[in-house]
Amino acid sequence: MTTVAPATLPTTEQPRTRPLAWFRHSLVLAGRSLAKTTRNPGPIVNGVITPALFMVLFAYLFGGSVAGSTADYLQYLFPGILVMGAGLAGMVSTGSSINLDLKNGVTDRFRSLPISRIAPLLGSVLADLVRYLLAVAILFAIGALLGFRIQGGLADAVAAAGLAILFGFCLSWVMVFVGVLVRSAEFVLAISFITFLPLQLGSSLAAPVETLPGWLRAWAEINPVTQVMDACRALLNGAPAGDAVATTLIWCAALFVVFCPLAVRAYGRQQ
Repeated sequence: MTTVAPATLPTTEQPRTRPLAWFRHSLVLAGRSLAKTTRNPGPIVNGVITPALFMVLFAYLFGGSVAGSTADYLQYLFPGILVMGAGLAGMVSTGSSINLDLKNGVTDRFRSLPISRIAPLLGSVLADLVRYLLAVAILFAIGALLGFRIQGGLADAVAAAGLAILFGFCLSWVMVFVGVLVRSAEFVLAISFITFLPLQLGSSLAAPVETLPGWLRAWAEINPVTQVMDACRALLNGAPAGDAVATTLIWCAALFVVFCPLAVRAYGRQQ
């Protein structure tokens, strides 16, 4: 008589999470966001056209009165326009895209997937990073056509562009946080514009801080955008940067450390 061994049920093991899986998932979702951009190039157009219009209008309207000539004023103005195109103009659409995904139920599909909570948010911001790179390249080309010339070396120009893009990346997390909290995409856009104007215009964009009225000068001196513009201006014009680069890096770290966890936590509560 033969004995039959009892059948053993197959054991199910949870799949191991691969190292840096959250980053790979973020890259996939960034590709999804970029694919949407090919059908709706509005964010890139906004990130290029708006700064380019500011550059042309400011250079030819105020160049003679502020710097004595359009060419000299363009050397001062362009670094601020670079910061504008590398994040400030793009931040208007950053939070709204997250908000639309929440509103349209796209994130419900993400919740059914074994991906990190940060992947949908980081993927959207990484896609914006690619758009910032493209905007910076186009703005450099437009600036060169208008007469802007890099006075520092190539390494300094790359550092200036990288600093502006880094600041835009970190600042985007503020609007991601807002986009997760607010229920309406229109309200996100309104908050973006309200934030955009004092950050951009209340800075050293159009004129040195020393020439501004007292109340505006007080704001411009503590405005982080002023520090980024001054750092990029020094690098592109071959001038001493002073503490502007270090202050910019501190602001970038502070924005990222504070608002990235807040955005991820708020996004998790939506689930």
